[in-house]
Amino acid sequence: MQEETARSAIDTFISAFNASDDTYVTALLSQALTSDVVFWGPLGRSEGIEAVERFVLDLRKHPAGPGSMVRCSAVDMPDEWARYQWVFATPDGGPRLAGTDVVHLRRSLIDQIIVFAGEIDPSP
Repeated sequence: MQEETARSAIDTFISAFNASDDTYVTALLSQALTSDVVFWGPLGRSEGIEAVERFVLDLRKHPAGPGSMVRCSAVDMPDEWARYQWVFATPDGGPRLAGTDVVHLRRSLIDQIIVFAGEIDPSP
């Protein structure tokens, strides 16, 4: 049950990247995130849905064109923390980015997101 709740919040969060129009992004994020969400992204730490919304909208305006974000793994949830892998790809074989997010859930909503973008090099 707990994993299903996490999967639903995560998939709603990811759907904000793929919304048909920018006006839907806030509503989707509000369904998935707490209002005081802490977001650890590529540019550092920020707080609140507005900060996550700025990040999502910036990625939606990728110079190579609008891309799509997909969850490409199961959701692994040992307790109140969950992790999953994702891929973002732009149209026509443009830039592709992959990574892993770790999220914390509180009352069925994501209250912390840690983004690990890119691959980790193998140990020597």
